[in-house]
Amino acid sequence: MRWAPRGYGGTRRPPEQVKRDGWREQGVLVVEKNDERLTWPERELIRQLGEKLYGDNHKRQEATHE
Repeated sequence: MRWAPRGYGGTRRPPEQVKRDGWREQGVLVVEKNDERLTWPERELIRQLGEKLYGDNHKRQEATHE
């Protein structure tokens, strides 16, 4: 019998399942800012929250491409 640490080998959960489990078990929400399931106001709210908590995404991307 082979032993492997958790996370190695076996099957991986789909990303959406990981997000769903994270929300249900830990209260952590992972949302793509352009998720098409959201309305424009919902996407805008996500963008504003992300910028408030973590800074402007566009400035960081421009700085890494210089």
